[in-house]
Amino acid sequence: MPPGGPDNKVNDQYRVPKPKNLKDVPRFVKEVVGSFSKRMLYILKLVWEVSPGILFLMAFMAVFNGVMPVVGSLIGKEILNKLAAAYTGQITEFKIIMTLLIFQFAYLLINSVVNRLDATVIRISGELVTNHIKQKIMNKAKEVDLASFDSPEFYAKMENANREAGNRPIQVLNASFSIASALISIISFIIVLSAVGALPVLLVILVAIPSTIINFVYRKKNHNYVFRRSKDRRQMSYYSEVIVNKDLVKEVRMLGLADNFIGRYNEVFKRYFKGLKKLIVEECFWNIGATLLSTAVNCILFVWIARGVFSGTYEIGYYSLYTGALNSISAGIATLITTTASIYEGTLFINNMISFMEEKKTVAPIIDEPLKVERGIGHTIEFRNVSFHYPGFTKNVINNINLTIHAGETVVIVGLNGAGKTTLIKLLTRLYDPTEGTIYLDGHDIREYDLNSLYDLFGIVFQDYGKYAVSVKDNIAFGEVSAKISDERVAEAAKASKADAFINELPDTFDTPLMRYFEDNGIELSGGQWQKLAIARAFYSESDVLILDEPTASLDPMAEQEIFNQFDELRSDKTSIFVSHRLSSATTADTIIVLQDGRIIESGNHSQLMNKKGEYYTLFSTQAARYLTPVDPDDTVDNKEGRDGFESNVPDPNEALPHNARHT
Repeated sequence: MPPGGPDNKVNDQYRVPKPKNLKDVPRFVKEVVGSFSKRMLYILKLVWEVSPGILFLMAFMAVFNGVMPVVGSLIGKEILNKLAAAYTGQITEFKIIMTLLIFQFAYLLINSVVNRLDATVIRISGELVTNHIKQKIMNKAKEVDLASFDSPEFYAKMENANREAGNRPIQVLNASFSIASALISIISFIIVLSAVGALPVLLVILVAIPSTIINFVYRKKNHNYVFRRSKDRRQMSYYSEVIVNKDLVKEVRMLGLADNFIGRYNEVFKRYFKGLKKLIVEECFWNIGATLLSTAVNCILFVWIARGVFSGTYEIGYYSLYTGALNSISAGIATLITTTASIYEGTLFINNMISFMEEKKTVAPIIDEPLKVERGIGHTIEFRNVSFHYPGFTKNVINNINLTIHAGETVVIVGLNGAGKTTLIKLLTRLYDPTEGTIYLDGHDIREYDLNSLYDLFGIVFQDYGKYAVSVKDNIAFGEVSAKISDERVAEAAKASKADAFINELPDTFDTPLMRYFEDNGIELSGGQWQKLAIARAFYSESDVLILDEPTASLDPMAEQEIFNQFDELRSDKTSIFVSHRLSSATTADTIIVLQDGRIIESGNHSQLMNKKGEYYTLFSTQAARYLTPVDPDDTVDNKEGRDGFESNVPDPNEALPHNARHT
């Protein structure tokens, strides 16, 4: 097996076990037909949800396209016979031939116009169905557990569903109705050809069997290969995205990573293409053999019919009719083979969407009538013996946490990287459920609350906050997306987060589009500016609990202190939870929680923990020492101008030590 390994789980989920013996064949056939029927019904349901008219139109076109070739052949036969009769003098008036020609022109016109209209409607229908399915996928994605996004298997489902499900349903239905058309044509031409005898019909059908087997075998092989190589395709997509990602382009350029990722892409492509090419070439050689056999049989039958015309058994027009019938039956059977194989392959790919849409949601209320969170009051949050490990892992990230956060309290969670700080926030906001223990909100298990009501309780800024390619105003108003946008509140939130200074300098202030994904005049903000917008979102939200997960990592210490001071002023009696590496923000907190390896090792206020001289004391003192480096009093400049001739705004550290640093 090549490096990376196949993605077989979804495929295996729908694979029908092969028959163990002859007696097991009926079971195998029943399950294959049942599985195929389930997928077809799912496709019909998807298209019906968009518009029942699409299905009725396809049904009409199936009958129309099945009958018209026979009509055309019969008209052609009559024209040839009448021309032959005119050539021998049996017909002396052109009126009869002209009438037939009018019928032929009408046939050609109607056939061309109807097929053109059909192609147009199918294109429009395809767009509508694709849009409908994309919306179903997006709506499903917003509901699935956050834990699902940690799973490579889930990404395989989502990638396959996104790639294939949009265009497959309309293709499969179009192909299905094409089969109906082909069957109508084949049956009609068999009736026509029966005048010659049963042997030609039987030979044409028998010759089609090898092609049928080849197509079915290789459609299944192709599907299995593409699905197994889902990881390869995701890798190629990722490597190519890295090269063109505007957020990574600076680092990629400076570190010279482009050739590295191009090399990785080429390596994966060679591995992926090698197997795919082998399948394509094998199928080609088998199909060439089947085509040679089919052509040889058709040649024999054409000679047979020609001898019948030569001997006077058939009129010359019947040569055109019968050879056309043979060609049409052969082409119809080929259509049946390839289209049926294509439908089978298409329905297999629909498994991707079915599997994705059947993804189970576990983060949901545990009672039939979920509670609504009472708003505008203080809230008490309690962790009782809470432990947690991420899906697919056994090591706990959170270990037996017992913690109570009282209404109106300010809590700061500190600890080294990997201590479990952000995970604790994810559990509190019920993005994940604990693997052990229970979290309570106002005395009720947090799982008893309606999820949307619970999420509305929190105004949160994550460490990996969102950067949205919309206007400045929308970026801030996303803090409470369910409410009508208030320009006044947007401006207040921007002022509170200190974002108003740079916003007012933008070309269109709050209406300025951000990022250059869609607009030529889109503005690219700095990391610190984006972070201020994320904090403004939290200010805009009228939430009862404020949660800030490393909210000021991209801000300088002075701006950070201003933000925290502003939070103290605006939070009123709201409960506030901060996660921060900069411990200066912890000094005014009611409670400081020190995490280490997912456990609470210390808790208390700043003075209590400093006097304890434990882990917090060590962390705080280490950081404070960076700001208390000894200063040589004789190392001065002659004036208050810096090296570039500008007045220095840097305070004298001996005169302006921050209050929080004077504990020493």
